[in-house]
Amino acid sequence: MSNTSSKTYRRWPAPVAGDELRLQLDFLQFLRATAVNKLAGLPRAQAAATPLPASPRMSALGVVKHLTAVERWWLSIEAGGADLPSLWAGSPDPSWDLTPEDTPESVVAAYKAEWARAEKALTGLGPDDRTRRRSEFTVRWVVAHVVQETARHVGHLDVLRELADGEVGE
Repeated sequence: MSNTSSKTYRRWPAPVAGDELRLQLDFLQFLRATAVNKLAGLPRAQAAATPLPASPRMSALGVVKHLTAVERWWLSIEAGGADLPSLWAGSPDPSWDLTPEDTPESVVAAYKAEWARAEKALTGLGPDDRTRRRSEFTVRWVVAHVVQETARHVGHLDVLRELADGEVGE
């Protein structure tokens, strides 16, 4: 069975949260699961389709590849100080571009692997800590930025999935 044939479990964060950073990371995990669920069951052709004339590089697969690059840069490299290559160096941002090898399964697997890297990179950091790479940001700011970026792109995935096969929902 492929990684995208079934839905990834999603859980709302606890409604009475006491830990700010944990709450933000729990919302991020909810959004991550939502993003990969938008690819669940889509054949590659539909997942790679670019149906928005004003955004000719935007496909469901491309959005998830871009989210992988966002997490790599902001959580692992900037916040955690990991020595990893950026996935979006260049202009225009290449993280949106697909290769023939990109499938829903491979893109979701890469995204989920980045979640684990980010978790490891953030170990021991609190919300008031400065980022390990440049110390220009607090961890709070970086996590909030990744949450808002992921939420915005989950909205794109909502539209792309509905255009692909009519599926709507959470």
